[in-house]
Amino acid sequence: MDKRNEDDVIDLLKLLRALWRRAWAIVLAAVIFGGAFLAYTALFIKPLYKAKALMYVNSSDISVGGTKVSISQAELSAAKSLVDTYIVILNTRSTLNDVIAESGVSYSYEQLQSMISASAVNSTEVFGIEVTSTDPKEAELLANTIAKVLPEKISAVVEGSSVRIVDYAVVPARKSSPSLSKNTMMGALLGAVLACGLIVVGELLDDQIHDSDYLLQTYDIPVLAVIPDLLSEKGDSYYYYESRDKQARRMGKTG
Repeated sequence: MDKRNEDDVIDLLKLLRALWRRAWAIVLAAVIFGGAFLAYTALFIKPLYKAKALMYVNSSDISVGGTKVSISQAELSAAKSLVDTYIVILNTRSTLNDVIAESGVSYSYEQLQSMISASAVNSTEVFGIEVTSTDPKEAELLANTIAKVLPEKISAVVEGSSVRIVDYAVVPARKSSPSLSKNTMMGALLGAVLACGLIVVGELLDDQIHDSDYLLQTYDIPVLAVIPDLLSEKGDSYYYYESRDKQARRMGKTG
């Protein structure tokens, strides 16, 4: 292994040791950020609730745009585009305005549209209508109102179609978001990553010479002498000089 690769390995070990020495700072940052994210989520983010209604598409003779199309049950199962057509009708302004009038809510067309999502269930003729709201009862009301209004709208556009309600929406018992545990973990992870980043940057920018090993590893030159740290409590130098000082004081008293 050449000198360059050896230096890279040594630097990596140096960074790992620096992270280990400051592990307490990483844990502290994780706790602080995790607690902050938990408090913000609990106090400032409104919980959201989702209510879902299921509808079934059934038709043996459909006319779209004046063209008669005969579709068997097997062909209808594979025709996901038909469900997509119904979802487009669901999101039209006239359909959602009827839902607003029927349910008595005060949302605009754009606001209600942003609260609704619909998709086919496992590529079948069944599609789900999901409404998200800060009020669980309102979410259930809107989902069931859509299930009531939509069949008439579809019949007016697609002749011969039949849409039936498979399952009515119920009032959700639990919130769908936000997740306190998930946000707390994300905050703790962010705090730990930031702490590690600051430690690594500080270590890389540190150009002070802390010991003779730094000179050997960086410049590969011999060290002729080392000045001992007289204030350090580690090693023999502190106790050596302290003992000589005591010896001098004792000799002074004797003399």
